[in-house]
Amino acid sequence: MGHPQMPFMVSKPPVLINFLQALLAIILGNVVYFALIPSLPPVARHRPLHLDLGMVLDFWLCLVVYGLIRTARKWR
Repeated sequence: MGHPQMPFMVSKPPVLINFLQALLAIILGNVVYFALIPSLPPVARHRPLHLDLGMVLDFWLCLVVYGLIRTARKWR
């Protein structure tokens, strides 16, 4: 009945670019976090296997870096 359903197709270059942007954001965000660790108060330092302020701060830094990367690419 009607039109045959076509499989959803994704253009590979944009997917790869998005993946690389996200990967770069994670790496750079973590570099910034680990560079800041010595100056952070103990409560803002991540403890392994715990959801704490350090993990939230690390995530936020990665998100900020991702936003900066996306903004820079739009200005280009």
